[in-house]
Amino acid sequence: VRNVLQDTPPELCSDIIDKGIMISGGGALLKNIDTLVTRITGVPCHIADEPLLCVAKGAGVVLNNLDVYKKNVMTKR
Repeated sequence: VRNVLQDTPPELCSDIIDKGIMISGGGALLKNIDTLVTRITGVPCHIADEPLLCVAKGAGVVLNNLDVYKKNVMTKR
């Protein structure tokens, strides 16, 4: 986590510091992982609702609205 934060562009780092880190997937189920990550990074850490499913659900939303997301991604590049 620390290495990723070090390689993150400054404009994204400010968002991460303000809003915190969201943990998803199976690792989010590790006991007190949010507390550990917060202690190590100094950044608030949150466990996603339904951590085992949220990434798949989010990908489904993007696929169902691909035209909208494609425009947003293409205009930001």
